[in-house]
Amino acid sequence: MSAPTGKIALRLKDLTLSYDGHPAVHHLSGDVAQGALLAVCGPNGGGKSTLLKALTGALRPAGGAIELLACAPRDIAFLPQAADVDRSFPIDVFDLVAMGLWRRIGWLGGVSKAERARVREAVAAVGLTGFEDRPIGTLSGGQMQRALFARLLLQDSPVVLLDEPFNAVDQRTVAELLALVGRWSAEGRTVIVVSHDFDLVRRVFPQTLLLAREKIAWGDTAQALAPENLLAAQRMVEAFDRRAHECERAA
Repeated sequence: MSAPTGKIALRLKDLTLSYDGHPAVHHLSGDVAQGALLAVCGPNGGGKSTLLKALTGALRPAGGAIELLACAPRDIAFLPQAADVDRSFPIDVFDLVAMGLWRRIGWLGGVSKAERARVREAVAAVGLTGFEDRPIGTLSGGQMQRALFARLLLQDSPVVLLDEPFNAVDQRTVAELLALVGRWSAEGRTVIVVSHDFDLVRRVFPQTLLLAREKIAWGDTAQALAPENLLAAQRMVEAFDRRAHECERAA
């Protein structure tokens, strides 16, 4: 995997996020280097998914700012949690993967012969050759994640955001998807992954943000996930008042 370049891909400046006026993430500041492989960890309800949504532009900050220095929000590749993907949508694997071409051809553009070949290459890269005509509703959880990773391959984005991508999939699929994450990192892309699997994070990710509504630790993974930090994160979430309004500094 490549090392970060020293250039900054995105910068968080005193970022505060909220839903319906109630706090979700408080006063988060920090830089993510281009080419970084960063895990975002923390207790349930700690604001991890909220942060990713804000990075894509789907959620506006209640305070502070997000500065994207490597690309525009529309150029970010984002994989939401499996539970947020509508598996009942009547589409087959080929068309799902081909959606990764929309930046190049537009939503109404036709798929050329060369682009159809690229779709098949992406399908093959995730081990789904022969599944192109399968409705996505017939796929297992692991097969669906593979298809979604194939779509990300076609997006060819400098920044990739993954929300719990290895949750509820088999270990073989996890290993093969991690290989794709390693490929993106080796290509110098910035990859940010939300994960609750601390063992996996310690094994794969050199940098970790431990988030519990606010930053508990951000840096070397071994230090960020030290026992005292994990305990502080759990206590922070348990003590947090979900009914509270945004603090005065955010307002």
